[in-house]
Amino acid sequence: MTERIVLAYSGGLDTSVAIGWIGEATGAEVIAVAVDVGQGGEDLETIRQRALDCGAVEAYVADARDEFAEEYCMPALQANALYMDSYPLVSAVSRPVIVKHLVKAAQEFGATTVAHGCTGKGNDQVRFEVGIQTLGPDLKCIAPVRDLALTREKAIGYAEANNLPIVTTKKNPFSIDQNVWGRAVETGYLEDIWNGPTKDVYDYTDDPTFPPPADEVVISFERGIPVAIDGEAVTPLEAIQIMNRRAGAHGVGRIDIVEDRLVGIKSREIYEAPGAMALIAAHRELENVTVEREQARFKKTVGQRWTELVYDGQWFSPLKRSLDSFIADTQQMVNGEIRLELQGGRATVTGRRSNTSLYDFNLATYDEGDSFDQSQARGFIELFGMSSKVASARDQRLQG
Repeated sequence: MTERIVLAYSGGLDTSVAIGWIGEATGAEVIAVAVDVGQGGEDLETIRQRALDCGAVEAYVADARDEFAEEYCMPALQANALYMDSYPLVSAVSRPVIVKHLVKAAQEFGATTVAHGCTGKGNDQVRFEVGIQTLGPDLKCIAPVRDLALTREKAIGYAEANNLPIVTTKKNPFSIDQNVWGRAVETGYLEDIWNGPTKDVYDYTDDPTFPPPADEVVISFERGIPVAIDGEAVTPLEAIQIMNRRAGAHGVGRIDIVEDRLVGIKSREIYEAPGAMALIAAHRELENVTVEREQARFKKTVGQRWTELVYDGQWFSPLKRSLDSFIADTQQMVNGEIRLELQGGRATVTGRRSNTSLYDFNLATYDEGDSFDQSQARGFIELFGMSSKVASARDQRLQG
């Protein structure tokens, strides 16, 4: 029986060429798998047909948009996941759901190997292959660009020589990865970190320099998940899509960062994540209202570790699973509404309300009706500063 290889297929030049390239290099049949995580562009049937026209023996397409939003983006939101305090894991959080469908297809179609289009320099090769090894320990992995010397020049030449149904003449200066959670742009002139991004870099966001009138939005949460926008019930996918549109119109969510890659190099990245950044801003503030102080402090540590694990391709790891349980527990009281004002590239919280709030007006007020017993403060300060006071007295005694 001929060996079969499942290829993560996007419909673009590199993966279209990879179908025949892999077949010629290995003698295997290629099954193309396309996964829709809200990246937009061509419809899945068009992509499926192209894969077949390029030589795939089977083409499997999966609409994973709701699954991606609910099972991958929402945990990232609950963790307030921002790598290096900036990047909302746009690409990192999409890889595990794609891996899941690749492994499922490999098992369904009797494939022994999974192929992906990553280079040997990036994080995604690690995310794909660690995930594949974890979910399908018997599967092998290959990367045509990395392992079979499939350069872009060779890809263009191969496509033209074989009359593949794919445009080869227009070379986008950027490498772009996008999904409903955001958009990642790199390479080209952006590799010179002194160069500022030009207008053609952006697609999900409008220029915040010339904003329309401010947009006020009220987001309702239950257990840290957005369930309504301006009183209208939404699914997680709809919440992200609506906030992408509304926050994107005000230029919210533009990120320009020199990032520490897993493979050990620093890389300049441009991200657009209007929905993700607006939702994280709202979620964080609702946590400020509803999560107990010590739990909230420790959750920041857990959230950062969670974020690093996901960035590093460890979505399916035991530690990530354990941290999931902690984060889910912290979200039980994260219920209520946050009012945001969107304008000029910012999502600013202007109001909070929650039935599970820990904010007590009578304790916080400085006006009449104050229920805080200020007479207790003197003794508290004395005890709180005791260890520092004793240590300072010792130091002064020894210095004298």
